[in-house]
Formats: sequence, structure tokens, C-alpha cells
Amino acid sequence: MVESSPQRQETDSMGVRSLPAEAYYGIQTLRALENFPISGLRPLAAYVDACVLIKKAAAMVNGDLGCIPADLSQAIVQAADEILNGALRDQFVVDVYQAGAGTSHHMNVNEVLANRALELLGDQKGNYQRLNPNDHVNYGQSTNDVIPTAIRIGGLLALERTLFPALADAIATLDRNAEGFQAVVRSGRTHLQDAVPVRLGDTFRAWAQILSEHLIRIETASGDLTLLGLGGSAAGTGLNTHPHYRQRVVARLAEFIDQPLRPAPHLMAAMQSMAPFVAVSGALRNLAQDCVKISHDLRLLDSGPKTGLKEIQLPPVQPGSSIMPGKYNPVMAEMTSMVCFQVMGYDSAIALAAQAGQLELNVMMPLIAYNLIHSIELLGNTLAALNHRCLQGIQADRERCLAYAEGSLALVTALNPHIGYLNAAAIAKESLETGKSLRQLVLERGLMSAEDLAQVLDLDTMSQLPGDT
Repeated sequence: MVESSPQRQETDSMGVRSLPAEAYYGIQTLRALENFPISGLRPLAAYVDACVLIKKAAAMVNGDLGCIPADLSQAIVQAADEILNGALRDQFVVDVYQAGAGTSHHMNVNEVLANRALELLGDQKGNYQRLNPNDHVNYGQSTNDVIPTAIRIGGLLALERTLFPALADAIATLDRNAEGFQAVVRSGRTHLQDAVPVRLGDTFRAWAQILSEHLIRIETASGDLTLLGLGGSAAGTGLNTHPHYRQRVVARLAEFIDQPLRPAPHLMAAMQSMAPFVAVSGALRNLAQDCVKISHDLRLLDSGPKTGLKEIQLPPVQPGSSIMPGKYNPVMAEMTSMVCFQVMGYDSAIALAAQAGQLELNVMMPLIAYNLIHSIELLGNTLAALNHRCLQGIQADRERCLAYAEGSLALVTALNPHIGYLNAAAIAKESLETGKSLRQLVLERGLMSAEDLAQVLDLDTMSQLPGDT
């Protein structure tokens, strides 16, 4: 006979339930576990951090204002600090797809903090007569102002921890590659057809510029995340909050995460509109789209080794085939595209969820919270991996690049001002049909002198960007 684990009983407005004695979550979390066995996905660490930071700030301010007893305030703050340092992470168990607005996850946080605080006070878990998840941990708060604030804080934390550093590092690597490859001339390609020559260094510098501009766009969009509706409580009116709570709790949070947080100018608007999250998600989608483009470019330039372009060599990081020996695939670039497609899908779901609110509340916030923070972390982790295991080790095949550049029919473009478009088109056609070089045909027809032709078809000059010396 298997011995059952010790149990404790808790009571909520719906009745009495038993749950494992060792659990720090409580009865409302238990009900959510039963109601939402949906995906197995649990709240992201940055989101948990954000919620716990809010609870810590609220406990400190409510304790200072005399709204909750000082000893309870101190115990809640200590419990929050333990969680922020990595403790009890396995106790945040509610599925991502859960009760509207995030009430289930919110109560999960309140219960874990309450029960750990009770232990710190020398009491038993579940003795909510002394310290209650609703009356003390959640004093002056509501799911309706905590969760939109947590999405903002979680988004800012994820950006600072993952995406911004990874983007900056990738840009720096691309800039270094640009310097190293600046003397390498390659054939440009438009419509995947031969085009005029360009510098391989400028190809990388263009990518660095593209990512730099996305970094600015995301930083700009994330500015809206610093306006917090915390203190609005249930409907944005601030019911059951101390008059000084709103300003003080935002100031505490700003101190905790070192961000210029401010109270939102209108608490009801901050509760109802998901526009800040849509803006950040849209900026992430925009970045993802260009990351797909860059990853596809890397794969094309590395294609081969015998039957493709192979102008660059991406670092081989693993065998590429279960049947073809010696094959190495551009796996880091492939992974990047897949992640970016997922981020684009998350953005579409965020857009749908954002317009699905009614009256004083958007109940789709759990989906927005997960998709937004996960998108940030996915892109950050992806760019870090792509940079470390791909971008930093790229090598150029200088001879192959030069051979393609010299053999491109698009060189005839430089002849237009000197021999006219129709003559240039005829030269290009004959070169393709006969295999003769452009230089040979121009000289045979006496269209230009050898000296002038050499100057016009100088690859170094043709591939310079405006302003280059």
C-alpha cells in the first residue's frame, strides 16, 4: 500500500479543499491546476520576477503607510527577495492558458508569498487568519492593475537581460566583419540575377545598419512600457488604495529595476489598452522579418560547396546529414528563420488578443504576457547563438567573390554612359552567347579605347559607395 503524502486543508469562497502540505501555492492555485491542464507551459521567469517585484514594492509601501502591519510587510518582502534570488520557482505552476486577465497566476503569486511569509513568521502554511494572500499580499491591488503592470515590467526586464545585449553584440560583430571584408569585391545580385559589383564588407555593414535601426525602434516602442497603471486597482479608480500608494509604489519599482517608471496619466486607459504591448510586439516582428532576410542571405552566400555560390564559409558546427558524409549545413541561420517565424506568429496572436477586451478590462492578458516576453527572449537567445556560433567565424572566399564579380554581365551597366544603352545591351547578349568577355567585345567593335575601358570597368571604383575614398 502506497502511503499518501501529508495534506493540509484550505478554504476559499467556494469551499474547502485538500492540497499537499509541502506546497507553497494554495487553494485557488489548486483549482487553476484542475481547470487548466492545457499546454504544460508555465510562467516565464521574467514574468514571475515582474509579479514578485510588484508584490515586494506594494508590501513595502503599504507597510510604510500603515495599511498592513509592519511585521507582515517585512515577511512578505523577505519572501519576495528569496524568490527573486531563485527560491520556490517550482511553485509557480498555473498554465499559460488560464483564467481571463491572469487571475489564476496572480493568486498563485499571492499564495506562494503568503505561505512563505507565514513560515518566516514561525507560523504554518495556510494560516491565512494571520497573513492572507488577498488581504495582505494583495492589499490595494487587483489582477486588473497588477497584470498589465507585470507585462510592462517583464517586458523591460527581458529586453535588458536578453535582447538588447544580444542585438548590440551582433551589430558589433557585423561591423568587425565589414572592416575585415571591405577589400573583397563580389557580384551584387538583384532578383537573384547578376547585378553590379559591391563590397562584401558593405554587405555586412548594411546588415549591421539594419539591426542598429531595429534596436532604436524597439527602444522607442519600449518607452511606453514605463508608464504604469499600478494603483488603479479593480477598474482604474484606485478603490481601496491609500492616496499616496500610487506614486510611492511606482517609485519603488523604478528603483528596483533602474528604469524611469512613471504613473500612467490615466489609470483606466492603462488598464484597458494593450497598445504598448502591440507596439513592442510589432517592433519585434519587424526585427524578425529582417533577421529572416539576413539568415537567408547567409545561406545563399554559403551555398555549395561545389554547386552553389560559396562566397563565404559559415562555421560548420555539426554534421549536416544522416546519410551524406562530409555535409555541413547552415544550421544556425536555419534556426534563426524558424524562431523568427514563431515570433511573427506570436505577434499576430497579440494583435488579436489586444482588440478582444471589453469595457474596463482586457481579459486576454495572459496570452499577451507570454507571447510578448517569450518573443523578446527568443530573439535575444537566437541572436546571441547566431552571433557566437555563426557570425563571429565567417570567412570569405576572396578568389571566388572576385571571379563572380569579374564574370558578371551586369558590368555592362557601367558602359551605358559611354556607348549607350542599346550598344551595351547588344554587347551583353553577344557575351552571353559567345562566351567572349565584355572587354574583348567592346574593343573588337572599337567602341572605346583600352585605356578608357580599363578605367570604366575598374571593380574597385565601381563597388565604392558614395562618400567612400
